[in-house]
Amino acid sequence: MQRTPDLEFLAARSGSTGMRLRTLILLRWMAIVGQIAAIAMADRYFDLILPLGLCYMAVGLSIIANLVCMFILPENRRLSEAESLAMLLFDMAQLAFLIFVTGGLTNPFALLVIAPVTISASALGLRPTVILGSAAILFTTAAALVHVPIRFADGAELTIPPLFGFGFWLSIVVGVLFLGLYAHRVASEIRAMADALLATQMALAREQKLTDLGGVVAAAAHELGTPLATIKLVSKEMLDELEDRPDLLEDVRLIREQADRCRDILRGMGRAGKDDLQLRQAPLEQVLREAAEPHASRGKTLHFTLAPGPGGAAKQPAVLRLPEVIHGLRNLVQNAVDFAASSVWIEGEWTDRAITVRIFDNGPGYPPNLIGRIGDPFVRQRRAEQDPGRRPEYEGMGLGLFIAKTLLERSGAELTFANAADPFLTPEERPERCGAVVQAVWPLEALLAPPGMTGSPNQPFSA
Repeated sequence: MQRTPDLEFLAARSGSTGMRLRTLILLRWMAIVGQIAAIAMADRYFDLILPLGLCYMAVGLSIIANLVCMFILPENRRLSEAESLAMLLFDMAQLAFLIFVTGGLTNPFALLVIAPVTISASALGLRPTVILGSAAILFTTAAALVHVPIRFADGAELTIPPLFGFGFWLSIVVGVLFLGLYAHRVASEIRAMADALLATQMALAREQKLTDLGGVVAAAAHELGTPLATIKLVSKEMLDELEDRPDLLEDVRLIREQADRCRDILRGMGRAGKDDLQLRQAPLEQVLREAAEPHASRGKTLHFTLAPGPGGAAKQPAVLRLPEVIHGLRNLVQNAVDFAASSVWIEGEWTDRAITVRIFDNGPGYPPNLIGRIGDPFVRQRRAEQDPGRRPEYEGMGLGLFIAKTLLERSGAELTFANAADPFLTPEERPERCGAVVQAVWPLEALLAPPGMTGSPNQPFSA
């Protein structure tokens, strides 16, 4: 698959955070309200002696930072990864300072240092998440070793057993690591799936536009057929009547020649008519050959085999030329051609209940540990040692099979991926069809063209 502008867009989209400034401002306001409430309650209701000046100074810095962001920058601004990292680092440093002046790890709110790490893991890349996670562990360790103790109204100092303090520190460190990795993995899979679905929609839209364009061309050929036939008929009569006018005779001949030229052009673009039913249905073999046609000249031999299965009619069925089916099969054939050593086999089979298409190749096959994940986006499908020279200009991200799987399943197909041979066999023991196998099975009613769609009532004009 060549790298298209759509994939360039997806790559750029995957590399940007897309975090809005408004979101971080809102989260910071929530933190400010919580911090003020916690400080006020500790001072008023629990009679704890806190350095209120330092506490409110830290909260005031957050308020000033939020106000600056609100009045200087537009709230709908999309932050870069560096800008988002800077804002989250500021919030973590502000929280770490509050924890330092309010008892260190004896303060139960120390657990909140995990929040910026989780936000980064969900919305930013791995590098800023590692930076924030390292900063969180560093701040937590520093607060455990050095902090301003909390005192009660009678002057007694709030202390906790050393073992409990160590356990609290360890739980925060484990929480930073676990939640950071977990949130990053889940968010990465969600983004990958969203990008892959977008690529699928783009591919289907392109295929649909090509189909619609074919209908427009056929309609033009049909509509222009009658006036061109009339021009030819009139010009023929004028030729007979103007034999004694050689000056006009050449002009009439030119008109007739140009009418013939228009006819040939229209026949080459579309022969059947305005609503040509052949644009919407075709024999199964023709659909398979159309899907494989872009890859027929890539140096690999394509073998087509079509035969009825148990209970199937002798004549191959006429199936709907659905854009998602053609594009999905085309991606499967491309994947087979990319990895085949020399040959690809495309089989079609039909019964009284189902239509089955199988695609084999004689390449290395799928890695056994990845067969269960084939069809997921941004996953390489074949062996890592595969020579990249055999896949020129191909972006091996797994999008091809994901798009094919999504489109074909949308049309009603059930796909199965497997290897045709044991990957541990020696080259001499491997059968001819030793590579990957993809099987797509449709219920007969999902692809079979209705009886009224066979044939075309429109005929090209002739002079």
